[in-house]
Amino acid sequence: MFVFGYGSLLWNPNFSYELAIPGVVMGYSRRFWQLSPDHRGTPDSPGRVVSLVPDTEGSCWGIAYKIPEERVQQTIEYLDMRERAGYELQIVEFYPINGSEPFSLNVYISPISRDNIYNSGPCDISVIVKQIIRSRGCSGSNLEYALRLADCQRRMAPNIFDEHLFQIESKLLEECEYLQHDDSILEKLQYDLPYLANKKGKRKRNESTKG
Repeated sequence: MFVFGYGSLLWNPNFSYELAIPGVVMGYSRRFWQLSPDHRGTPDSPGRVVSLVPDTEGSCWGIAYKIPEERVQQTIEYLDMRERAGYELQIVEFYPINGSEPFSLNVYISPISRDNIYNSGPCDISVIVKQIIRSRGCSGSNLEYALRLADCQRRMAPNIFDEHLFQIESKLLEECEYLQHDDSILEKLQYDLPYLANKKGKRKRNESTKG
């Protein structure tokens, strides 16, 4: 069995797999329309994570993970729990980047429907950005999630441009600069923001003074 990862599964699958094949699914676009009441937010202040949205002209890059046969049931149970807030297991067609034969695989998608309270549907970028900046859940800050996703896309698929994702990243960095936002992920991913350089300089001066 194969499972398609297009969000946090790119850097933190947390299950055993035999193969990891990069590729795309067609007819969908990745959007930050999904509310996260647990991993990157709380029920009272949900964060924003991604889901796949039907889009006839769209595509989404990600990784197809091949699950060992003896671990299929265990992995599905784990992922059902991990993706419990509005996601459903669906089957889509996957196209490997290397040009080999496409094949069907499993993917967790949060459908846009009245019954799904976790999918906001289309939303203004500024609203998404402000929600990400202020949100944190049991898996860490929402900012970490968004920036790690952009980092994975840039490093692992440098020839594939995700306009929505990189627009979110750009606006987040602008907001971080404006708010002088302090989150370790900014330094971990080596974002070159002036206020971060100033903070580093102050730390070094303080350390030298103490020494």
